[in-house]
Formats: sequence, structure tokens, C-alpha cells
Amino acid sequence: MVLLGAFVNAACIIGGTLLGKLFSRIPEKMKATVMHGIGLAVTVLGIQMGLKANQFLIVIFSLVFGAVLGELWKVEDKLNQAGDWLERKVGASEEGGVAKGFVTGTLIFVIGAMAIIGALDSGLRGDHKVLYTKSIIDGFTSLILTTTLGIGVLFSAVPVFLYEGIIALFATQINQWIPEALIDAFITEMTATGGIMIISIGLNLLGITAIRVANLLPGILVTALIVPLFYYWNSIIQFISIFS
Repeated sequence: MVLLGAFVNAACIIGGTLLGKLFSRIPEKMKATVMHGIGLAVTVLGIQMGLKANQFLIVIFSLVFGAVLGELWKVEDKLNQAGDWLERKVGASEEGGVAKGFVTGTLIFVIGAMAIIGALDSGLRGDHKVLYTKSIIDGFTSLILTTTLGIGVLFSAVPVFLYEGIIALFATQINQWIPEALIDAFITEMTATGGIMIISIGLNLLGITAIRVANLLPGILVTALIVPLFYYWNSIIQFISIFS
């Protein structure tokens, strides 16, 4: 089953969230300290991811043009509207909590090499080991996030399943039409770009900044457009240098 890995990943996020709700009624001071701990850990994770860039210029372009698109498309506002709707449906006690948990969970669970590599393995070889490993990590992460961010983390399971599922379903076409070196380059720069976004999440959780992280999300799309340009431009330069 091609989608098994993606399904298990989504199920672990849901399961972790439901378990996290059992521990959500902790004292406010403890909850604040836990939130700060999560913020520090997320910030370090983002730094590690951001340092993996091979072409940091791509990361800068992706964030700048992604931010422009995000502001023009009003991604943050639309996500907040969706969050308000979800809050009314689930009866969330804290205003904005669903949207915050959803965005935070989605960025942490979706951005990174394991999601893409695992989904490709599922689609090409029916090997779900990478996604199984990611599922365990995401399950524990969702449990911890839910204790402070609430039920909104649960809804991040939907984009995770769609993201990994689509990659798995189209893995054969992706492998057939896109060079492996280009895929590797995209994974590297996308991970770095996403890492910067995750740093912003960590800083927001620490209360240091109030960055509109959702408006940076189009940067991933920009990365997907810029990386091929850099890749084929370098290929042309190398081709010309051979005959010069």
C-alpha cells in the first residue's frame, strides 16, 4: 500500500495529540516553562536545518519573494479565519489556539528531508521505514506541543498526509522526469528555507518575536522554482567551460 507510511504518520500525530490533551491541565507556570523549553528546542532544530544550505542565496530569495507572496495572498489572515472556524467547531477555550497549533505542527512535521525521502521510498519501493521512524518522532512531538498549544496540533495531520501521500503517489513520475541531483538539491535548500521558518516559530514561542510565519510559507514554492534555475544554469556553465 503506497499510502501506508503517510497514513501511519498522520495517525501518530493524531494519537500524540489526543494523549497530549490528557496532560494539558497542568499549572500555568509549568505550562509556561514547558513552552519555553519547546521554543528553545524548536529554535535549535531550525538552526540545524538552516545551516544545511549549499546555496544560501536561494534561501534568501525564497524567504524574500515568499514573504511578498504571502502578504499579497494574505495567507496568515486566511489561516486565522480557518482557525476561527475550527475553534467554533471544536469549542476551543483559547482564541487563536487552533490556528497556532495547526501552523506550528504543520511546519515542524512537513518541512524537512525525512518527509520527502520517506514518501519517495514509499512510492518507489514500497519501503515505509523512514516514514515509520518519522511517525514515532512526530507522535512524541505532537504530544509535547499539545500540552501547551492545544488541539490545533491535531489538524496538522491533514496536510502531512496530503503532502506525503501526493509525493508517494507521484514518486515514479518524479523519479523518471527529475534528475536525482536536482531532487537532492531541492531537499537541501527546502530544508534550509524551512529551517529559518522553524527558527521564527521558536522565537514566537519564546515570546521574543511576533513573526507572521504563515506568510513565509510560499517560500517553499519559490524554492521549488529557483532551485531548478540554479541547477540548469550551473549545468550550462559547466557545459560551456568544457568547450572553452
